[in-house]
Amino acid sequence: MRRAAALVITPLLAALALAGCGSSSSSSSNAAASDTYKSVTATGTFGKAPTVKIPAETGSGALYTKTVIQGTGAALTSTEGMVGNYVAYDWSGKTHKLLGSSYTAGKPSLFTGTLLPGLETALVGQKIGSRVLAVIPPKDGFGTSGNSTAGIGKTDTLVFVIDMVSAFDDNSVPGTQSTNGGGTLPTVTAPAAGSTAGPTITIPAKATPSKTLQVKTLITGTGAKVTKGQTLAVQYTGVNWRTGKVFDSSWARKSPYTVVIGAGQVIKGWDTGLVGQTVGSRVLLVIPPADGYGKTGASTAGIKGTDTLVFVVDILAAD
Repeated sequence: MRRAAALVITPLLAALALAGCGSSSSSSSNAAASDTYKSVTATGTFGKAPTVKIPAETGSGALYTKTVIQGTGAALTSTEGMVGNYVAYDWSGKTHKLLGSSYTAGKPSLFTGTLLPGLETALVGQKIGSRVLAVIPPKDGFGTSGNSTAGIGKTDTLVFVIDMVSAFDDNSVPGTQSTNGGGTLPTVTAPAAGSTAGPTITIPAKATPSKTLQVKTLITGTGAKVTKGQTLAVQYTGVNWRTGKVFDSSWARKSPYTVVIGAGQVIKGWDTGLVGQTVGSRVLLVIPPADGYGKTGASTAGIKGTDTLVFVVDILAAD
């Protein structure tokens, strides 16, 4: 389904928070008295860029987290994603540098899928509306390899300050389908309640696929309308009309997919069909070759240049 070889969310979170490259080792969330990590402070108002002070000495200690501002919302669970604002630093030796800030970008970011171990430990269980400080040692970040793309050395410490704005279910949108398609469109059967599997798509036996893009909203979300340039967190399944077989599914991978929509990062049928939908919607897309992979197809996925593609997409969140 993707055109681009690499996913771009925000320059930092694409390389860091969503990379899932860190060690899975556990560590204490409280720094010992001798740790320099406890000297890191963050002040300011929720929703505005914090003032972060990092000492001019070498960082050391176990994973250190602190709830700087206590929220009043529900506690974030391990099966939820989050919309939040952040600022992040690379602490190397006695110096540090800013890695990125959603405050500077002017919009929040999505925290979903596989996070760095230290970041997940810092956020899960915190209440929405909280500001959280996380000082992450290498073993809870990128391990002994570091991250050369982001300029992070193998002994560098990461410092995050995160404002937790809202949470969303990582698996599917809420609500009941108002329609399942059918007729000349594929039939979409919703999964059983509590299931982590995605919807099932059945291609009509005697119908010929449309030569133009078909968009059918199966569940209408109550969120804001999706606009070009937003980052979406979605779950999806893709079926080849010709074969009736699934060729790609984020549900099968048990991890949401994130993408900047309307920016040419995905096939045209997605960019056209998802912009204007509301967050929380389930959408059926029937995509002709011209709006899919064109005459060349995608041989690695078994897609010919004449194949029509069918997607069911749950729009979980947008930044």
